[in-house]
Amino acid sequence: MSTSSVTVTGMTCDHCVSSVTEEISALPGVTAVNVDLATGTVVIDSTTDLDPGAVADAVEEAGYSVAG
Repeated sequence: MSTSSVTVTGMTCDHCVSSVTEEISALPGVTAVNVDLATGTVVIDSTTDLDPGAVADAVEEAGYSVAG
């Protein structure tokens, strides 16, 4: 089990949270996605280490950006 986190910018509402959660959850090995809308922090639990590029692509597919 692996846990990683990213900061997502541009989220303003629950719909944003749902979109980001849906896209990241579709990545292979992801078991849980927890989004803190106030801080933009997204904590991802997965069965393997995730490729940061794949996570960033998923976030961008939802219409947002990974900070940093």
